[in-house]
Amino acid sequence: MDSAVNNMVSASMALQQAQVAQQSQLSVFKEVLDRQAAHITALMDSVAQAPQLVTSGSVGTQTNTTA
Repeated sequence: MDSAVNNMVSASMALQQAQVAQQSQLSVFKEVLDRQAAHITALMDSVAQAPQLVTSGSVGTQTNTTA
C-alpha cells in the first residue's frame, strides 16, 4: 500500500509541475500576442492615413483633357 500511495503522490506532483509550466507558457504566449496586436495596430494606423493632396500650385492641381 505504501508504494501505491507514493506513486499517487508522485503522479500528483508531476501533474502540478506540468500545470505550472503550462500556465507560464500560456502567459508568455498571451504577452506575445498582445505585443503583436499593438504592433499591428500601429502599423495599420500608419498605413490607413489618407494621402495628402496638393491644393495649390500648377503641379497636380490641373487636368488637361481632350476628347
